[in-house]
Amino acid sequence: MASQSQGIQQLLQAEKRAAEKVADARKRKARRLKQAKEEAQMEVDQYRREREQEFQSKQQAVSRGGAEMGPRVCMLAMGSQGNLSAEVEQATRRQVQGMQSSQQRNRERVLAQLLGMVCDVRPQVHPNYRIAA
Repeated sequence: MASQSQGIQQLLQAEKRAAEKVADARKRKARRLKQAKEEAQMEVDQYRREREQEFQSKQQAVSRGGAEMGPRVCMLAMGSQGNLSAEVEQATRRQVQGMQSSQQRNRERVLAQLLGMVCDVRPQVHPNYRIAA
């Protein structure tokens, strides 16, 4: 009997040690995950700071040299929607104005061509027409 209880005691102790090892492994894993998460957050913060600094330097360069670079470059660098929509509106107005002036210049000639084609009718038999015999 003593040997059985001793064997049971050894099994219980071994199970206890195994449970402790599993618990320690879980704690180490949790620490590693927490550390990895903190490192990833630090990398994200660093990247964000770098991008913000780059944006600030571009913004300063545009504000200092916007007139020298031209409005189109300034607009593209800053992504200004207000300037972009104004420029598109102005380009559209120029195109419409050009079309209207072209229409005024060519109106008489086009009307004369159109009337000539409509009024000058030349009756002809269609090539596919077959006379029934």
